[in-house]
Amino acid sequence: MLKKIFGGLDITWKKLAAAAVAAGIYTGIMAALPMAKDTSFADISITFEWWILFGILIIVNSKSPLDSALKCFAFFLISQPLVYLVQVPFNAYGWQIFRYYPTWFVWTLLTLPMGYIGHYMKKEKWWSLLILVPMLAFLGFHYGSFLSETRSFFPRHLLSTLFCGAAMLIYPLGIFRDRKIRRAGLTAGLVLLLAFTALSFARGKRTYSTDVLLSGGSLEAEFDDTYTASLEDASFGQVSVEYEKDLDCYKVHADFEKLGETRLILESPEGERQYFDLNVGRDTYTIDRSAGGESGE
Repeated sequence: MLKKIFGGLDITWKKLAAAAVAAGIYTGIMAALPMAKDTSFADISITFEWWILFGILIIVNSKSPLDSALKCFAFFLISQPLVYLVQVPFNAYGWQIFRYYPTWFVWTLLTLPMGYIGHYMKKEKWWSLLILVPMLAFLGFHYGSFLSETRSFFPRHLLSTLFCGAAMLIYPLGIFRDRKIRRAGLTAGLVLLLAFTALSFARGKRTYSTDVLLSGGSLEAEFDDTYTASLEDASFGQVSVEYEKDLDCYKVHADFEKLGETRLILESPEGERQYFDLNVGRDTYTIDRSAGGESGE
């Protein structure tokens, strides 16, 4: 199976164009779909792991370095604009969303030399592995980032974490036929995998830090530093009342460790409580007064 995928595919120009269109449309849909936000399904619109796979498949199934370079370039030249075009009707920026495309166009241009050089992995020389290792390291960087997200906000990005980890081990086995080079590549992939795993754990879990409430703001919350703040579900993280000097008011600061719905509780020294419904996303939140008002009933 690996031999067929990594070297036995007949990627004609028509098949390449069709695959590029499909990849672009799918990525654009995932980027625009609200339910896919902050999940592995939307990662393809932000990070490189899937595009690395597409590039490698084109490279190892090409007939020459020039064929590899031109097909990689064409694939990205077709797919990337489609990603933004699909989002135009659904994005608040409309056509202005294409302002994000120049960065991807630079990567598209870089596929020409990368595709050309990458083809030499098929030569089965010791230096062929040196061409693959930077790709494995780049993939390892993605793996470490996704692992940190998964550990912090499980099961967010779990599929992306597993995909990157598996790819780092599969690519050397699929690309090379020489046993010594395969073993060396597998060892390199495993070492990088362990290194980025250790780095992720060394950095600890991630949190989403933000200010969620101001005294006297639009929600008419009244509190000062004599009040205590807490979350109904303590597993969501920590909240505290702090003074905001620039605005000359008090605020509730939060360090979230979990995503979903809970309630923020403000309690006065006399025991009176104010309740607020919180919906926490990865980098955003919504907050409203609970229907029960100050009693929370």
